Amino acid sequence: MNAQKTRYQDIEPQSYLENIGKADDDEIDIAHAALALAAVDMEGISLQRYQHHLDTLASSVKGAFTHRLDKGDDDSLETRLAALTEVLHEEFGYIGDQQTYDDLQNANLIRVIDRAKGLPITLSILYIHAARAQGWEISGLNIPGHFLCRLDLDGQRLIFDPFDAARVVEAHDLRRIVKKALGDQAELSSAYYEAASNRDILIRLQNNIKFRQIAGEDYDSALKTVLLMMKIDPEEYRLKLDAGVLYARVEQPQAAIECLSAYIEKAPDPRDRMEAEMLLIELQAQLH
Repeated sequence: MNAQKTRYQDIEPQSYLENIGKADDDEIDIAHAALALAAVDMEGISLQRYQHHLDTLASSVKGAFTHRLDKGDDDSLETRLAALTEVLHEEFGYIGDQQTYDDLQNANLIRVIDRAKGLPITLSILYIHAARAQGWEISGLNIPGHFLCRLDLDGQRLIFDPFDAARVVEAHDLRRIVKKALGDQAELSSAYYEAASNRDILIRLQNNIKFRQIAGEDYDSALKTVLLMMKIDPEEYRLKLDAGVLYARVEQPQAAIECLSAYIEKAPDPRDRMEAEMLLIELQAQLH
């Protein structure tokens, strides 16, 4: 089943996410996938209104862009970004939540649409959806500490920040963001300019949730989040370590042992395996 073309309301959230795990990356519609992730724990919610909103964003950007071309504007990166900003920020009011940044609602696309505010990555998903609906080349950038977007056209690039009203981001801004996240010794890397895959974007979205749940010592919820991540990216062996540690936290040693054993089998670096092996020995001792 194609994870991009199947309408969400026809299937159950968990099934949709399992289909994403089987799909090629370019088949994944990240906005509809993010809605599915948001809906997992929202029993009885209908996503038709939210899907309609995604369609409205796309059609409104098309109208705003066409209007600018009709006025004589060139088809440029600046014109495309202006059309996106006009619709998502100016018309619908999407902006970063700076007051309650760590609120879990900011990582739930349904609640982001309801509240018109969210994290950099959830807002980026909306911009990416609206731009791709026009056939534009847009990517997410996995900058440490702050997710950004990049528009490409005819060999030119423009990086912008959906969290900050789609403000254009220059190299000195990127350097400041990286230093804030990694320390004053950190410098820009060419890897930061590389496009994140659709699957990587969804995993980073869920990591935002997982980290906040762990910080709040809600290990049961963090485990559920990791299990969803494993549906999206079943080949990511490092998620087995996360699941193993969290199973141990919620006192499910047998499940923890299975996950840790699977991680140890896959992890290529002995140093990475060492911590998992020590926890595995401890858990096995508890069962005997």
